[in-house]
Amino acid sequence: MSTTDASTSVSYLDDLAPGQRFVGSMRLQVDAQRIKSFAAEFDPQPFHLDDDAARGTLFRGLAASGWHTAALTMRLLVGKDFPLAGGIVGAGFDELRWPLPVRPGDTLRVECEVLEVRPSKSRPEQGLLKLRTTTFNQHDQAVQISVGTLVVPRRGKGS
Repeated sequence: MSTTDASTSVSYLDDLAPGQRFVGSMRLQVDAQRIKSFAAEFDPQPFHLDDDAARGTLFRGLAASGWHTAALTMRLLVGKDFPLAGGIVGAGFDELRWPLPVRPGDTLRVECEVLEVRPSKSRPEQGLLKLRTTTFNQHDQAVQISVGTLVVPRRGKGS
């Protein structure tokens, strides 16, 4: 996961350091039908399902569920830009915020910053990576900010 060679190598915990930043190249465009179909299955509230009903809410129009935004963010992370050894394995979140709604027509991208790298004392083959991930729309406005902890294998420690 380096900014210069993210697409060709896999990163282990030992390759990462606090302060490193990574900018994803993948983009996802969100359309109204996907917002509604996700909501119908997982978050069936009027402001996610119906354009007219949504206009009368605090969103003032159709908005994607925050959980849909989280799922889209995961899709943006899983790919060539963030190739962590062992995959993106979450251990939990310290923070998950949706400062702005995602709208039909928005195009999303992600940026990550390493906050902490901590080798495990009880499992020397792995460690924990604390990562701030910000999902932006096409106007470079943050639509989701999360701080999560990932389990990442260590290089040469049983990998």
